[in-house]
Amino acid sequence: MLLPCRKALLSAWQRHKCRFFSATPSSWSAKKGLVLGVYEKEKDEGGQLLTEAGKALDRSLSGRLSQMLSISGPSIKKGKGRVFYGLHEDFPSVVVVGLGKSSDGVCGKESWDSCKENIRAAVSMGCRVLQDLEVSVVEVDPCGDGQSAAEGAVLGLFEYDELKSKKKFRVTPRLHGSSDLAAWEKGVVYAEGQNLARWLMEAPANHVTPTVFADTIEQKLAPHSNRVTVHKRPQTWIEEQQMGAFLSVSKGSEEPPVFLELHYRGSATSSTEPLVLVGKGITFDSGGISLKPSSGMDAMRADMGGAATVCAAIVTAAALKLQIDIIGLAPLCENMPSGRANKPGDVVKAKNGKTIQVDNTDAEGRLILADALCYAHSFNPRAIVNAATLTGAMDVALGSAAAGVFTNSDWLWDQLHKVKLLQWKTFHLFNQKGLQELIAHSLSFRQVSSQATECGGCPCFSTIADRLKTASLLTSTTLANTAGECFFFLCLIYFIILISASLFSSVRVEHALQLRFSGSL
Repeated sequence: MLLPCRKALLSAWQRHKCRFFSATPSSWSAKKGLVLGVYEKEKDEGGQLLTEAGKALDRSLSGRLSQMLSISGPSIKKGKGRVFYGLHEDFPSVVVVGLGKSSDGVCGKESWDSCKENIRAAVSMGCRVLQDLEVSVVEVDPCGDGQSAAEGAVLGLFEYDELKSKKKFRVTPRLHGSSDLAAWEKGVVYAEGQNLARWLMEAPANHVTPTVFADTIEQKLAPHSNRVTVHKRPQTWIEEQQMGAFLSVSKGSEEPPVFLELHYRGSATSSTEPLVLVGKGITFDSGGISLKPSSGMDAMRADMGGAATVCAAIVTAAALKLQIDIIGLAPLCENMPSGRANKPGDVVKAKNGKTIQVDNTDAEGRLILADALCYAHSFNPRAIVNAATLTGAMDVALGSAAAGVFTNSDWLWDQLHKVKLLQWKTFHLFNQKGLQELIAHSLSFRQVSSQATECGGCPCFSTIADRLKTASLLTSTTLANTAGECFFFLCLIYFIILISASLFSSVRVEHALQLRFSGSL
């Protein structure tokens, strides 16, 4: 029979494919560990190259770390790692993780900085190895990029286990050294914002109803009450605004709808036209009368991923004190079948007076967003960013390989290219030519296109946002509970920062950007 320590060791090795070595006897009860990075040298050079933190530790150990690395096997590959015990009295457990080649950088074909993602993934893996070994305090090598290291550590240790009797072992990640502290702290803020979105998407639908969602965001923004105003608009307000499309979706559920409105004031001048973020907030999507298949329906608790991303982005912007005015709009409701629910063939009227024929009640996202986008116009925004889990067609088109973009704004497309350099998500530009031809003539427009090429209701948004130049970004994602991966949240935050640095200091440019996830959630 294997001893408990041997079981833990074998389990961690099977999960992370790490090798374990010990230089001196050490206690398994040790509660402090260290994650260090190492680069692969070029083929003609051979061997491995320690980071600056690794070199400093190696010098303090009179070269024992380098010696153990050289005799422990071949060079550590990117994303792999090895655990050493007893090397340092302050760190009984040291995980050395592979960062790839030191020459890695901006990839010419994909145009993104692979070094940042290499650091995130490697640090994430190292932290999880030490978590499995129940090391309570983990110091992390900044690996030359403290922000990416912090993102990897905090994202990698995320686990939604609130409803489990046996919780995951809690680990506190810290920066090793102090030379990159500011970047580390910024990375922690970014990752905590991402984890907020992940928590909202992962929680069961009966635990995160529209009301609970709004209350959670209000609580998260409470420390920033001097800069943020939260309005939780009830059903009576929605009716007064004549948001018939939104109400038509919500009426099938016993849970009351909430229109969440967030105002973040970061600009020094009150006259600055805001950036408006709109997020689809279906807290559970059964499909309505057009019922979804039962297999995988539980994942529809995350159909409010757009609203979760938008609200988490505003929480993060407030924490970072970004100098930009942002308004966040999240129509929150459930899409359920009942005697009062929408029926195929029904005609509903949106806030702007346009009528919509409901062909498929499972295409509810574009209905609630239509009213939200109309309301967004009342703020005279410089730009509108619309994020939503629309639609399953994106899975067919791109899968999880890239985010699809519909845009007639070259400027916005250029900004997305800049964002692409900072995180791993890639984009694919679709052609918007002929979108107006998809709009039905019998009514203002139809909810679902009759053409097989329809992706996410672009005609609907094109018509609603006819006063603005429009762009639509659609990305495929899964439930964001995979430790260590940076999802679309980072893309939105970087996009906000770019806009605050350029758009709001230049001449007025009217753009609308629609950011949409696939319906695979």
